[in-house]
Amino acid sequence: MKQLGNLAIVCASRPEVLMQVYNGQVAVHVGSGPDRAVLHTEWDNDAKINQIIRELNFGKYCGKENTAHAA
Repeated sequence: MKQLGNLAIVCASRPEVLMQVYNGQVAVHVGSGPDRAVLHTEWDNDAKINQIIRELNFGKYCGKENTAHAA
C-alpha cells in the first residue's frame, strides 16, 4: 500500500495513462483503442506496484520515442 501513491504520481504525469482503484484492485490502462494495455494487481501489493512503476518509467510503456534513428 505504500507504493500506491507513487504509482498515482507517475500516472498523473502521463495523459495517455488512466489509473483506477476499485474493489481492492488497482488497474493502469496505457494507450487507447485496440493497442491499450492493462496492468493490474491488488491495491496493497507493493512489489507488483513497483514492477508497474518500473514498466511505466523504464520499460515497454515508458512513452519515450526512440530518436536514435532521427536525422
